[in-house]
Amino acid sequence: PMEAEAEARLLLLREAQESIEAARSHRRELQQRLRGLQQARHQIRESATLTRDVLEQHFNDLKGTLKKLLDERLTSLLQEVDSIEQESIKPLDECQKLIEQGISTADDLLREGESAVHGDVGQQNEKLCSFTKKALHIQLDSLPEVPSLVDVPCLSAQLDDCLLTILKDEIFRHGTVASRPPVQLEEFVEKPGGILVRWCKVDDDFIPQDYRLQYRKGTASHFEDVYVGSETEFIVLHIDPNVDYQFRVCARGDGRQEWSPWSVPQIGHTTLVPHEWTTGLEGYSLSSRRNIALRNDSQSCGVLYSKAPTYSCGQTLTFRQVLPAIETVGQPDRRDSLGVCVEQQNGYDSLQRDKAVCVSTNGAVFVNGKEMTNQLPAVTSGSTVTFDMEVVQLGPSGNEGGNFKLRVTISSNNREVVFDWVLDQCCGSLYFGCSFSYPGWKVLVF
Repeated sequence: PMEAEAEARLLLLREAQESIEAARSHRRELQQRLRGLQQARHQIRESATLTRDVLEQHFNDLKGTLKKLLDERLTSLLQEVDSIEQESIKPLDECQKLIEQGISTADDLLREGESAVHGDVGQQNEKLCSFTKKALHIQLDSLPEVPSLVDVPCLSAQLDDCLLTILKDEIFRHGTVASRPPVQLEEFVEKPGGILVRWCKVDDDFIPQDYRLQYRKGTASHFEDVYVGSETEFIVLHIDPNVDYQFRVCARGDGRQEWSPWSVPQIGHTTLVPHEWTTGLEGYSLSSRRNIALRNDSQSCGVLYSKAPTYSCGQTLTFRQVLPAIETVGQPDRRDSLGVCVEQQNGYDSLQRDKAVCVSTNGAVFVNGKEMTNQLPAVTSGSTVTFDMEVVQLGPSGNEGGNFKLRVTISSNNREVVFDWVLDQCCGSLYFGCSFSYPGWKVLVF
């Protein structure tokens, strides 16, 4: 009975402990959900505050601009009134001067005539004769033309009240408030020295024409554009490892000029160090980040390898041929190639050797120095060649003489070849390399 009682007590203690652990787990889950609710509430309030600020600023700017435009238009119309008034009054002023001169002359002639008529008898004849001759020269029957009121301008302002109706309709339609953006960030995929960002449309009624992706490093104050186009994914390069970056995306509807609201900013980062070419090889010049190699005009030949074995199975290795085009640098050499290898081997002038897989610039695929029957398109300016590898076998394989097998997929210009690469050693990480005989080849790796 004592043993049974002890076992029952242990069972009760075990059940109680399990209940305690379940309660703790439940509390942690509730606390996590509470934090999620608090973040959601914070996002709603913060976005609402920001939206209010944007609306107030925008409409204040509109009011200022509208007042400025109305003032400019009023000034223009008043100047037009002044111009018409001055041009119309000028001939009337000139006519008035003629009339006033005529009245003055007639007054003088009238006084002279009355003086001649009522003067002394001895001088009357002489004065009358002089007055008569003077009156004949003045042309008393000539009068200036005075325009009638219907022939002179009568200014008025023509103000169409429909402007207020148009403005009212446009103002009431101006601006919208969206509770959710039409596109959202969907996925971040770590790349060596970069992040593959994917986004998707979440509004079924929205028809996108272009997308706009922005990012900022850490807590930087400003976002900057990194991609504008119709694709729904983009590899952002020059990303520092183990540093948080904020991303956001928006879209522009079909036939529209304005961009949609921004998506909810999300944080992405990469833990993978960037791919770099090794320095010091005489035949190649490198960019500042050492991810672009340019075959210079040195006579030295050889294979340019990566600084370290940074390519791992499960990743995608991409080579991109950038300007200048191959046509500007002469014919490619049959030894020219891009690819990956198990180890650096100096003394070779090409990757077409043992323990390496590569693609020549004419599209031929080489595995351990042997050319395959399958062929890819030739590498030209703007071409992109990608390598994808996955482990398909560990351990002895017997017939093929190797104990490590990788399934390799090489893609170029929408074509690909797939084959198994058998090695005699386990390789978790591989080097990449390139070799070119003529100057001008410029290769970006990521």
